[in-house]
Amino acid sequence: MEIAAATPWWIWPIALFAVSFAIGIVAVLAGVGGGVLFVPIVGSLFPFHLDFVRGAGLMFALAGTLAAGPPLLRAGMASLRLVMPLALVGSIASFAGALAGFALGTAQLQTLLGVLIIGIALLIWRLRGADRAEVEPDALSELLRLEGEFHDAALDSTIDWRTHQTPLGLAAFAGIGFVGGIFGLGAGFANVPALNLLMAAPLKVAVGSSGLLISVINSSAAWVYLHRGALLPLVVVPSILGVMLGSRIGARLLGVTPAPVVRRLVIVVMLLAGLRALSRGLGLWT
Repeated sequence: MEIAAATPWWIWPIALFAVSFAIGIVAVLAGVGGGVLFVPIVGSLFPFHLDFVRGAGLMFALAGTLAAGPPLLRAGMASLRLVMPLALVGSIASFAGALAGFALGTAQLQTLLGVLIIGIALLIWRLRGADRAEVEPDALSELLRLEGEFHDAALDSTIDWRTHQTPLGLAAFAGIGFVGGIFGLGAGFANVPALNLLMAAPLKVAVGSSGLLISVINSSAAWVYLHRGALLPLVVVPSILGVMLGSRIGARLLGVTPAPVVRRLVIVVMLLAGLRALSRGLGLWT
């Protein structure tokens, strides 16, 4: 890239910090962990090999969710009871997915990534969430006590919630973890629709718990990228600093943002990221 060659090296870390800060705010509101935005955007706009971007994407999502986790737990918009069984299944699958990801070519990864994210965005758009619907918990959900309550400041009311279809949810998170490991996305790209549309968790609980899921699942896949030498400090360090600052702001905004706004943000963010990745994989974005 001629532009990259003519640009001083120190410009790229500064630009990465700024981009990561903005993504950190949006990612917490959308519950996507940031990797789903970081990988296609940085992979398209910055002169780094996609393997380094994928490795940084996992660390990026991990740092952002760790920064946002404590305030979300205190506000009741994230549930450890809901997260832990799903994270266990997802972590094992994520490790396997990270190993499989190195067997695919860069163009293949970009194209598949774009198709996947656009498909999920359209699914969220077509289907309505389960924000206030009463659900009948299944036996496994009752056994694991996958329920809780939180105060929605936007509605000024306390919402009691329960989940159902827990076996299907466990299977879904195995698939999410595997695909997230392949693409270095941190699995946040599908956590929210799986929790909200499949298991009937309220949208804000799905968004908050998605962050905790990412922090656990990412830890497994990140070791594979570290072992393969795909974590470049020049990419990882400014990205983590930016996302941790942005995520703390995003966590504060989530409590006062209405659920329909969060849903629309999820759709827009995923469509933009998916289109970027798809155009890159097809050679339309160079």
